[in-house]
Amino acid sequence: MTVTIIGTVTARPECRAELEAILSRQVEPIRREAGCINYDFHVDAADDCVFVFYENWRSQEDLDRHMTTPHLVPLISQMDRLLAKPVEIRHLRMISNLTD
Repeated sequence: MTVTIIGTVTARPECRAELEAILSRQVEPIRREAGCINYDFHVDAADDCVFVFYENWRSQEDLDRHMTTPHLVPLISQMDRLLAKPVEIRHLRMISNLTD
């Protein structure tokens, strides 16, 4: 079953550009990961310190493996310094394609 995630990352204003660079560098390697269906990177139209990821993974196992990849280290190792608040992750379950 497909796993859909919306992740929200909020930068400290003084670290915004640095965080955007780190997050931007992660997009292509993540898109090449086994099980990644799509990985889309956005910035909030009203607040350029808020970055949003929309992700679809083939399975929970693929998502779990993704969370241990080396290209996440630059973010994970500096989260306290870069982020204004903890990462918010929403797990979604698609219902639009289900039938009774």
